[in-house]
Amino acid sequence: MPRNPLNAYEKVRKQTVSGREIEASVLEKGAIRLRRCQENWKGARFDKELDEALRFNQRVWDIFNSDWQNPDNKLPKEIRQDLLSLSVFVRKTTLDVMAYPESRKLDVLIQINENLARGLRSRVETAGSAS
Repeated sequence: MPRNPLNAYEKVRKQTVSGREIEASVLEKGAIRLRRCQENWKGARFDKELDEALRFNQRVWDIFNSDWQNPDNKLPKEIRQDLLSLSVFVRKTTLDVMAYPESRKLDVLIQINENLARGLRSRVETAGSAS
């Protein structure tokens, strides 16, 4: 028997979770980190926690951006172009928050992540019920 059942569960979960589920989870993690910063806002000061949350979220979007630019990506071209435009918006907004920190500016990044994660999850559930 494994020493820590939670570690065993986590290992199995990682091996069986779908790509869309992983993408949704990562987007939600970014949203949670940004929301935590928003809830613990320290005025106009740009602090380490905010920097780390913004950089994490931007890395996630950079990875998505790279995938959407790949010609082998299975998404329809029009959807990929829309997502690439959204990615550019996320980058600009992130840089704006870094340069001119305001708590309310995080709202749009949080909402984008949550909405995209919700959409990915609904596609996973739809695909699962079709099986």
